Amino acid sequence: MQFGEKRWIDTKDVTHKVIVAPLGSLEQHGHHLPLLTDTLIVTEVARRAEAVLRDEALFLPTLWLGASDHHRAMAGTVSAGNNHYVPILEDMLESLIAAGFTRIFLLNGHGGNITPGRQALYNVQLRHKNTPELYVAFSSWWTIAAEQVAAIQGIDAASVTHACEQETSMILRLRSELVTMSEARGANIEFDSEFYVPDFSKPSRVDVARTFDQLSKTGAFGHPEVATVEKGEALFAAAAGEVVKFVREFVNWPVIEPA
Repeated sequence: MQFGEKRWIDTKDVTHKVIVAPLGSLEQHGHHLPLLTDTLIVTEVARRAEAVLRDEALFLPTLWLGASDHHRAMAGTVSAGNNHYVPILEDMLESLIAAGFTRIFLLNGHGGNITPGRQALYNVQLRHKNTPELYVAFSSWWTIAAEQVAAIQGIDAASVTHACEQETSMILRLRSELVTMSEARGANIEFDSEFYVPDFSKPSRVDVARTFDQLSKTGAFGHPEVATVEKGEALFAAAAGEVVKFVREFVNWPVIEPA
């Protein structure tokens, strides 16, 4: 159910439902994918989840503007810096809380939104610490479905990175006319460290700040050249399926009183 299609006078009757807010970005995605890749992917994950949940949950339009300053050296990127993106998310959450919603899920589609997204949740929760029935959750589609994504046959990459095999497969499935496979090339960096993985091919044990132009000439990582439509369909199905499962559990979370 699309929240924006309701009248304002009817919103008080649906505050018991989970409200899902997809978050995307508009930024460079290598030489082969469109700027709107993250937004297109998370919007489709949300659309599929909504098609199953129907009136069980409410969905906001995808917020296409993301925190993408680390991509700005590559033309086309449109970004809100972290210090601006945090209050944008806070204002959105506070609007929903003021309307009476107590189960809000930020469904993320862009890695750069994770740090400011967590900060926004933390700030809002501190302000509403005396409202124990309020739960605000945040997860990226590749995190909420990490186990299911890892189990997909034929995908060799250990993790979703950027303009990679997985993202390329998903855009091939969704909008193949926007993909230039002849230019699909990503960086794979040899780096001898037990702690840091600069190309995100697996999780690092330490955080290191780098902009994308410092690491990849194309702005992509991994092996997008092996992407397929079939892998994209499997990824969409896995992500949407886990969003549905979470929403159905989330709505019934109990209020935790201090022990």
